[in-house]
Amino acid sequence: MMTHFTGETGDATQDAAFKSHASLPEVLLLASVFVIAACGLIYELAAGALASYLLGDSVLQFSTVIGTYLFAMGIGSWLSRFVERQLVAQFLRIELLVGVIGGLMPAALFAAHSLLPSAATGAFRALLYGLVLLVGALVGLEIPLVMRILKRHFRERYALKHLVSQVLTFDYLGALVVALAFPLLLVPQLGLIRTGLLFGLLNVGVAVWALWLFRGELRRLSSHVLACAASAAVLGVGLVWADRLTTWAEDRFYGENIILRQSSDYQRIVVTSGPAGVRLFLNGNLQFHSRDEYRYHEALVHPAMAAHGAPRQVLVLGGGDGLAVREILKYRSVEQVTLVELDPRMTRLFAEQPLLRTLNQDALRSPKVRIVNDDAFTWLEQHQKSFDVIVIDFPDPTNFSLGKLYTTSFYQLIDQHLSADGYAVVQTTSPLVARRSFWTVATTIETVGLSATPYHAHVPSFGEWGFIMASHRPWHQPAALPGGLRFVTLAGLPALFDFPPDMARVPAEANRLSSQVLVHTFEEEWGKVH
Repeated sequence: MMTHFTGETGDATQDAAFKSHASLPEVLLLASVFVIAACGLIYELAAGALASYLLGDSVLQFSTVIGTYLFAMGIGSWLSRFVERQLVAQFLRIELLVGVIGGLMPAALFAAHSLLPSAATGAFRALLYGLVLLVGALVGLEIPLVMRILKRHFRERYALKHLVSQVLTFDYLGALVVALAFPLLLVPQLGLIRTGLLFGLLNVGVAVWALWLFRGELRRLSSHVLACAASAAVLGVGLVWADRLTTWAEDRFYGENIILRQSSDYQRIVVTSGPAGVRLFLNGNLQFHSRDEYRYHEALVHPAMAAHGAPRQVLVLGGGDGLAVREILKYRSVEQVTLVELDPRMTRLFAEQPLLRTLNQDALRSPKVRIVNDDAFTWLEQHQKSFDVIVIDFPDPTNFSLGKLYTTSFYQLIDQHLSADGYAVVQTTSPLVARRSFWTVATTIETVGLSATPYHAHVPSFGEWGFIMASHRPWHQPAALPGGLRFVTLAGLPALFDFPPDMARVPAEANRLSSQVLVHTFEEEWGKVH
């Protein structure tokens, strides 16, 4: 005869009983809640990370993916009320569906992005959010069913509040462990595709455990065994072929021979080589093409360096490829170049890989170069040194993490580190394609009290590209340039500072940390051409 505990005394007795006499099946069933929570969060994080890699604007993508996923979990929890019979069998089916669909989701999204034409972002978004809704709804079904199975099979040992507390404790612990492991261990070591497949197998493992534990009450046991074996086989094959799938998808996407592909803690780094030259991509976005990168880097560096006359201390923020440093080292007056680059994988690659070393002429191995792998914003806040020239070569402000490096707060730090006669220069997107974005940066620089001197250059791989110098004194035409330049000349410099009507200044609001208007403007303007 079953005993039902009521009241505080009964609850206390029940707690003591659970701690002393919890059976192995109970412990393992509760442990499965830990695994279920871990797997569910992994699929959510993987979808958000893939969306940010492939669609840009990480804050927007993570926010919308997480919001959609939580909404879908709510739908799944609501739907669980209609599952009344064969709870264990239904739980098994849901676990296998979550494992297969969730586990394969990163691989499916990566492959779809490579197969769909670049203009079909709408179709990719539909697939992304469709899968997020489906997996989220299935995950939302899991926990209510586990709670009902525990209550039904171990009801003599559980009051409702103890059941809920036990299940949710394991649920939240699983979420915590995965939230820490995902960026620090799983993605750097396994990559997104392998991580998804591995946790899909863990979901299947929970199904296998439930199958064994409740084998006596399952109808058509052989069908369940076959379904578990088939699910494990599909995910296992995917795990074995994960590298080939990644290679195939990237080869289709980049369209050239990939000579280097690596994932760092911060980004996916791909280098291609073809008849026209070498290209660097970060998270799928072109950073330079060797056939014309000299135009970009000469325009970025020499107007500021030559105008100073004899720069000794130079700071480079970003630019881990060493190509800007290569141009800076053409000035004999330079005593030290401090390069602050967030990703150590970038600086290591461009200091060690032979082909990349050839491109930057071993600039990162120069005794004059000091490499610091740190966040530029944080580094500027923690150091007081002044510099004659500051070269700011960050990626475009496609998300709020990058957008903070184009704000008044950041340029105030630049002001504090710039010598009285020094120049800072910022790469500033296209004044033709993203006109308001370009002039937003100029307004932001002027807001902190610096003089802004805009100019532009044509770089075939990117089109018309813009730069802005910031200084405490007006910029002036230099008297000389280093020898051996292929693009920038004294005679040609004035043309860089001339803006035709279609690139002329337009009213723009300063970009502040509190608003980040630049990110929204940038997305709007570039969204029209993609």
